[in-house]
Amino acid sequence: MPTIFAKIIRGEIPADIVYQDERVTAFRDIDPVAPTHILIVPNKLIATVNDVTEDDKLLVGHMVFVAAQLARQEGIAEDGYRLIFNCNQHGNQVVFHLHLHLVGGRPLGPMILKPRE
Repeated sequence: MPTIFAKIIRGEIPADIVYQDERVTAFRDIDPVAPTHILIVPNKLIATVNDVTEDDKLLVGHMVFVAAQLARQEGIAEDGYRLIFNCNQHGNQVVFHLHLHLVGGRPLGPMILKPRE
């Protein structure tokens, strides 16, 4: 069953695509948590970070490289930004197609909030 991201990559579902090449597609998140919130997705289906293989190392590196390029393009590189891979249920992964969140454009605060005791 194709993921929603696979459908975006193939152009079956509209999205605000900001970058695409033969390895990755990047588009704006439909429910952004910051002024800049872009998802960088491999064009090849990899379900989670746990499914990345030795053959995928260059692809994952390319995802990070594209994120840095987009951060410069969006004007957030100098002030800073966050890159996030979520993995499985405890990592709050919702779509099981590997994706890298590029988030910035405002101060983001602490990365993880401590649970209340």
